[in-house]
Amino acid sequence: MEKNYTALGLMSGTSMDGVDASIIRSDGNREYSIKLNKYFEYGKKLRQKLINLRAKILIADDLETNSLAIGEIEREITLFHANAVNEILDTSKIKIDLIGFHGQTIFHNSKKKMTKQLGDGKLLSQLTKKIVINNFRQNDLNNGGQGAPLTPIFHYCISKIIREKFKIEFPLSIVNIGGITNVTLIKDNSNELNQNFFAYDIAPGNCLIDEWVRKHLNLRYDKNGNYAKSGKVDDLILNQAIDNFEIDSFENSLDVKDFDLSFAKGLSFEDGCATLTKFTAFLISNGLKKTCKKNNMSLRNIIFCGGGRKNNFLIKSIKEFLYGSNIMINNIDDYNFEGNFIESQAFAFLAIRSQLNLPISFPNTTRCKEAVSGGEIQKNF
Repeated sequence: MEKNYTALGLMSGTSMDGVDASIIRSDGNREYSIKLNKYFEYGKKLRQKLINLRAKILIADDLETNSLAIGEIEREITLFHANAVNEILDTSKIKIDLIGFHGQTIFHNSKKKMTKQLGDGKLLSQLTKKIVINNFRQNDLNNGGQGAPLTPIFHYCISKIIREKFKIEFPLSIVNIGGITNVTLIKDNSNELNQNFFAYDIAPGNCLIDEWVRKHLNLRYDKNGNYAKSGKVDDLILNQAIDNFEIDSFENSLDVKDFDLSFAKGLSFEDGCATLTKFTAFLISNGLKKTCKKNNMSLRNIIFCGGGRKNNFLIKSIKEFLYGSNIMINNIDDYNFEGNFIESQAFAFLAIRSQLNLPISFPNTTRCKEAVSGGEIQKNF
């Protein structure tokens, strides 16, 4: 009988607004149950420090140039996570075996095999008196992978549960719209991972829309896509942007710094929201079509997760670009999963797999040479 672990996953995404925390119990394979989900919002000062720091880290050399500031904020981030963990443990009384600590990404360059997530795993282990698993991406990079996306093996686990409970038909596409959009394509219900399961970064997600909102208003995002809905898409600018930008290959991971919103700078705030959202929707739908075609899959069932699933204007626009009457599109919440916490649950799951020395990335998900495990195990108490 396979051993089950109780793990706490911590995830802070590209929106840099706070930490999602989830406790799951799993064998790192098929067994999986959710014990707790909770969100901890960053204070305005910490969030602004993170945004300012990320803006300074454009190339690898900037990590060294800004090392002092990075060290200071890394400690502050780690203390924030430690306080969150200890609050959960004190109030929930749930005993955990492991912490999966993603940290806050400020730089990722797969070509240089470099990635930087703010967060000190040894310090977090010391402060929480728990085994911490962090630095999930580096081993994949060292083995020829892109370091992203890492959540597909968890999406694969979810697909099995959805299949059993809801009798959903394959092929199935699980689309995570975070700062970047990635997709996990699952061909059928077999257990042949190498032939059955593919993943790609395919487009921007919330990053362009969020940046536009931050630049114009003292807000973090366009809630429900309401500003975009109130604006008017500038078709001329949209079509020029589509013509001038193409993702040639989906073999590479994407970063928020791969995209810029300069093409919208002459637009009003609302029209900019509408046009950028439509541009994002086109790239997501185009990425879905191309990656499915690449793997000889039909676009049949699409399940959205991540913060972008709440942007009604974005989802409506994606549906319009896909225009397939036989395509079923739902949010993951429709299948009794809490969509805000899929990634934090995923990093709890990845921590368990790392503890068991099971692979977390695969040639068909990150382009690594062979399936490899990932996270570094820290025990500092």
